[in-house]
Amino acid sequence: MTSFPIAPEAVAGAAAVVGTDPMTLVDLLRVASAPGFDRWREQVRRTGGCSDPIHLSGTSVTRDARTGEVLHSYSTAEEPGSRLRVACGNRRASRCPSCAWTYAGDAYHLIRAGLTGDPRMGIPDGVRVHPGVFATLTAPSFGPVHNRPETGRCRCGAVHAEDAPELGTALDPATYDYAGAVLWNNHAGDLWRRFTVYLRREIAARSGITQSALREVCRISFGKVAEFQKRGAIHFHAIVRLDGPAGPDDIPPAWASTALLGDAIRSAATRVRVLVPAAGDFPARVLRWGSQVDVRAIGTDGQELTEQAVAAYVAKYATKAAESTGTVDRRIGELSELDKRPGLPGHTRRLIQACHALDQHYPDRKLWAWAHMLGFRGHFLTKSRRYSSTFAERRQVRADFRARQERRERGLPEDPADGEGSTLVLAHWTYAGHGHTPGESWLAATIAKEIRLNRETAREALADMPALETEGRY
Repeated sequence: MTSFPIAPEAVAGAAAVVGTDPMTLVDLLRVASAPGFDRWREQVRRTGGCSDPIHLSGTSVTRDARTGEVLHSYSTAEEPGSRLRVACGNRRASRCPSCAWTYAGDAYHLIRAGLTGDPRMGIPDGVRVHPGVFATLTAPSFGPVHNRPETGRCRCGAVHAEDAPELGTALDPATYDYAGAVLWNNHAGDLWRRFTVYLRREIAARSGITQSALREVCRISFGKVAEFQKRGAIHFHAIVRLDGPAGPDDIPPAWASTALLGDAIRSAATRVRVLVPAAGDFPARVLRWGSQVDVRAIGTDGQELTEQAVAAYVAKYATKAAESTGTVDRRIGELSELDKRPGLPGHTRRLIQACHALDQHYPDRKLWAWAHMLGFRGHFLTKSRRYSSTFAERRQVRADFRARQERRERGLPEDPADGEGSTLVLAHWTYAGHGHTPGESWLAATIAKEIRLNRETAREALADMPALETEGRY
């Protein structure tokens, strides 16, 4: 039995004040009073308040590459718990809000750079005037679901609230095509690939040239994000841009226009077909995009959408999965595990069960392995090679910045690869675990909120600065 250092009633009262349970509060007090707490807090702050940090143990030695002199040495033996904590880097907000927030920031800048240009990312400012649209490709109907139509009244006769749990669920589960829904999710990536092939054909036909000639004068670049609808069907939001043959640095041909691009997208979407062969009791199917294909121009000069709004929208969904359907965010081992989740919505449960039933008939599609994603097995954010920068480059920029900071703090050469001042780092790391104790989790979440609030405040201050300067306040 746990022995409380103070009266249990006092612990319960304090727990109610800070909004946590008594046992978490006890652990929180233990962490805060332990030796090395300040260093532990510094480690967590450096991870951004990561909710599931990776624990490493090991050593690092920095030597002068020319003389062999030891310039700096580090060992986790001096750290709290003899461990170094590093951010998990998970993109899912349901797993780690802190790392997902960083990922969303990277996604925002990558998408926005492809719309407005950013020389720091190798994208010229002139890309802003290239024809570009924001297109949404949806799934077809698999059966009527509860919704909120413009008339306000659902087909069930009710007027649903915006947050009604029944929205997106089948009106009649007995006739809803759950197998078709998960097979469509599973083949969504194939549908997208074929769409890009047909899009090139449509653009070539509209410009009056062959496809081979099109490659010589025009390049199609895109960035897309996947989003789950409440009914559990994937749909794609895509920024599609026309460049010259060399990419964003090159001017597109004179015939390239936003109108031509929009017409080509709508036509290409109607032509895509993916055949799923019959298997067992499941008939053959022809998968296609839904009839709703939305295409809107992007720009700042009176257009429907601004570059900032599009980038923010894509970044928002880049950190999400199928949470809107109430599904789990981890792989499911056995079908019986669903019985341990009484809160799982019935509609979502049937989609997962359909993945299990179909898996033995289509083993190459790995439907059960991706049942927690309702069959979808693609990347949530993808882009063509020349659309913008990459996530790897964004991570490297942060790593280089932190490395320069540490070199300055330790008095090491600014550029470790600069002639005689070059250094050599010898390191040995081993995995030592992950995560936090309950008390550590509460503190890490508090640190993450503080970091985010500080950054948002700083961003708002920078946004307001031009106006303040105009008013003569700076």
